[in-house]
Amino acid sequence: MKKTVLKYGLIGGAIVSLFMACTVPFMDENSDMSNSELIGYASMLVALSTIFVGIRNYRNKELNGIISFGKAFLIGLYIALIASTLYVLTWMVISDLFLPDFMETYINTSVANMKGAGSTQAEINAHLETMKTWAEVYKNPIYKALMTYMEILPVGILVSLISSFILKKKQS
Repeated sequence: MKKTVLKYGLIGGAIVSLFMACTVPFMDENSDMSNSELIGYASMLVALSTIFVGIRNYRNKELNGIISFGKAFLIGLYIALIASTLYVLTWMVISDLFLPDFMETYINTSVANMKGAGSTQAEINAHLETMKTWAEVYKNPIYKALMTYMEILPVGILVSLISSFILKKKQS
């Protein structure tokens, strides 16, 4: 199991990290963060498809085509953890080296989107205060890493659940 988990976790992590490394240079103050989020989550789904492939290959090659939901989910979860860790490490490096003002840009884009949507100045000010608080928290690398895990890990857990449900097979 370790070999399968490591192999597919590293492949998934490499895919999502490569997507990130290729798209981050196109982010600037004028970029639409919603497009970045869409591309980011799509790349996560592509990368985390290795969960399905990893579970299926382990079931077919190591377990003679039989796997319980629990075992499949555990394999998927481990693959998701490895891929997520590579994603977090990549973001930590890229954001520090190439996007040191990321939170400021994110806040400015968020405020501009609220203005475009017709939000009142009171709503914008309240949102701005909340965002400034999060920006301070984001300066702590531990919180930054945890917040980054919260972007990808839930997606990995969801893919693991769905894959496990689809791939489970009981002995007849």
